[in-house]
Amino acid sequence: MSAIMNFAIFPIDKGDHVGEYVSKVVAHIRDSGLKYQFTPMATIVEADTVAELLKLVADAHEILTPVSERTYCTISIDYSQKKNNRIEGKIKSVEERIGKVN
Repeated sequence: MSAIMNFAIFPIDKGDHVGEYVSKVVAHIRDSGLKYQFTPMATIVEADTVAELLKLVADAHEILTPVSERTYCTISIDYSQKKNNRIEGKIKSVEERIGKVN
């Protein structure tokens, strides 16, 4: 079983440069032990359950609440009961067709 989430959260009351705040969330994701892939626009996280992913989103809000009066968050989740290691699998599927992408 596998749940993949594309996730972005950041304060919108801190100006154009929010890396200081985003890095705290990414560090939490890193330290969670879940598989993840950081990208310039979002972080992809894989867990066994949707509940684990939603807990990570709630944790991220708790991280930003003390430093921001307003945050923006987007999430999309893809859940499969029959597959696992889907971050790697999805990339491999494309690379088998067109070669290395990164």
